[in-house]
Amino acid sequence: MLGIIAAVLIVLWLLGFFAFHATTGLIHIVLVVGLILLVLHFVRGGTSSA
Repeated sequence: MLGIIAAVLIVLWLLGFFAFHATTGLIHIVLVVGLILLVLHFVRGGTSSA
């Protein structure tokens, strides 16, 4: 689940960064959150029984 959320956030960041040329700090916060969730996903073992 965390992997899917992280992937979606990263894709949204890339779309916002390249398509809309967003210059706000919010788009970078989304990237950081996505990367943190991706790292947590792999650290927890990939699968979780939530």
